[in-house]
Amino acid sequence: MAKVKEIEPSEYDLIREGQVIFCCIHPAAHPEEVDVLLDRKVIAITAEDSHRHGSPNCEAAGKAGAFMGLWAMMSNHGGSGKFANGVGPSDPVRAVVCGAGTVGRAAVDTLYRLGAQVTVTDVYQPALEAVKNKYPDIRTMEAGRIALGTLMPETDLLLNCVRWPKDAAEYMITREMVASMRRGSVICDISNDYGCIETFHETTHDDPIYEEEGVIHYCVNNIPGAIAGSTSVAYSQALLPHFRSIIRDGLAEACVKDGYLRRSLTCYKGYLTHEETSGIQGRPWVRPEIILGIAERELDPAPPATLTKSDTYYPEFS
Repeated sequence: MAKVKEIEPSEYDLIREGQVIFCCIHPAAHPEEVDVLLDRKVIAITAEDSHRHGSPNCEAAGKAGAFMGLWAMMSNHGGSGKFANGVGPSDPVRAVVCGAGTVGRAAVDTLYRLGAQVTVTDVYQPALEAVKNKYPDIRTMEAGRIALGTLMPETDLLLNCVRWPKDAAEYMITREMVASMRRGSVICDISNDYGCIETFHETTHDDPIYEEEGVIHYCVNNIPGAIAGSTSVAYSQALLPHFRSIIRDGLAEACVKDGYLRRSLTCYKGYLTHEETSGIQGRPWVRPEIILGIAERELDPAPPATLTKSDTYYPEFS
């Protein structure tokens, strides 16, 4: 079974033992979903961790998120009424993009083409240098709460494109920092992570915005769904090689040949194989290469999907 978004509760009864499920599971944030996948003893693969060159969903979220942030800034939505590149002598929108990964770079591309004045922050200097090389007019700044604190009072639109650790002990942006922004400014949380922005709560396309501390928040949890036509074409092209490899060679051999597919294996016949989910939810896990019996093979390498680690292994595999 293949789809894009995570498995909804209404679909749980459709899951049966022996299925191979490939979708954006987001397992670390959905313990009930993981319970079902483990109980039904399926093979489940987390699509968002399987991309070698960045997810088309991330590009779609960044591009559409920037557009939606500008949409939320319109006066009829409670925003300041500023236009991206200004009108006549009026100033362009001053935008801050937090994060220069796939999502952030896509947001920058949209804002830059529309004529906004953009500042990009990130902790990884090479990522900032890459942005600067492509867009010489854009300002870059090393990320940090102090740096953001100086920017936010003069920011019209802040886009969060940071994949914040789900077990982080503090916020990247506090309520006090949000309150420092001018009334009618906008925060668009494209990454949609609880724990990153203190004033965040998830919204939907049916009711996308709310106001906190005089600031308009756009926090839709499926921004690419608004441009489903373009996203579907791009996502299908990105995942088709994985499908062909699994069908042609079988899962184990496909995971030998592609480390990004291997690291995205989440559940295997009743066993958790996803390290981030183990670390955040406190569940035991087993490494994919061990459960698949390919640990002694020459494996295609891939970096970890996240920084979250776990030493909580199933006793029979420790």
